[in-house]
Amino acid sequence: MCHQTVGLVARHLEANGIPTLIIGSAIDIIETCGVPRFYFVDFPLGNPCGKPYDVQMQSQIVDEALDLFEKATTPNTTVKSTFDWGSHEWRDSYMHVDESDREKLRRMGEERRREREQRRIQGRVRTE
Repeated sequence: MCHQTVGLVARHLEANGIPTLIIGSAIDIIETCGVPRFYFVDFPLGNPCGKPYDVQMQSQIVDEALDLFEKATTPNTTVKSTFDWGSHEWRDSYMHVDESDREKLRRMGEERRREREQRRIQGRVRTE
């Protein structure tokens, strides 16, 4: 689900009496949606609760986010995490595809299409 959709769903839920909290990285998109509570982590997309296998970091991020959920009293409250990915070098190469990646990604895409076709034949894929 894209960040904008998540933000709009949060606003809809809030408007209908269900409190929400978003933990994420896309601050520009999420704040534009006007979500009530947003815990911002400056991490690569897909890692909102911290580095893989860093259970201590993940637990602390969730604890801080829940603290925001409990204490935020005004709409559009954003709290920025104090956690750091370790360096900002990930920004230079995040989602970067170069010639060395193209063949691997092509093979992965072909395999995914074959698997999806097999699931479709077995009736295990939505037909929207």
